Amino acid sequence: MTADCVVLGREDNGSRKVLLIRRAHPPYEGCWALPGGFMEMDETLEQCALRELQEETGLSPIGKIEELKSFSTVDRDPRGRTVTVAYLIEMPLTKVKGSDDAAEARWFPLDELPPLAFDHEEIMKVALGRIQ
Repeated sequence: MTADCVVLGREDNGSRKVLLIRRAHPPYEGCWALPGGFMEMDETLEQCALRELQEETGLSPIGKIEELKSFSTVDRDPRGRTVTVAYLIEMPLTKVKGSDDAAEARWFPLDELPPLAFDHEEIMKVALGRIQ
């Protein structure tokens, strides 16, 4: 089980950006992805999402975290059978820094997203459908 975070930041002019990390390790080393990772035995999926977000970007969001959807396509992760629950987090834009499994963290305008690792483009489509 994994958890992934779609973190949307709002600029002063009302436009939104999404937080992505550049993966530091295989699979998809060097590719952009949503922050997230594997759940530990002593945590819930929501706790996993928040821990991974903090570890990979330095963010500890205050406020609402909303469960978006589970994603279970059989071949979504080349390391093996993996089911993820994606979470939607909206917050003000703030400074981020890649760490842990993330070589870099950066905010991207929603209309300028790079190609994404795993099935994260599908996760983004679901998240954008939810907020529009």
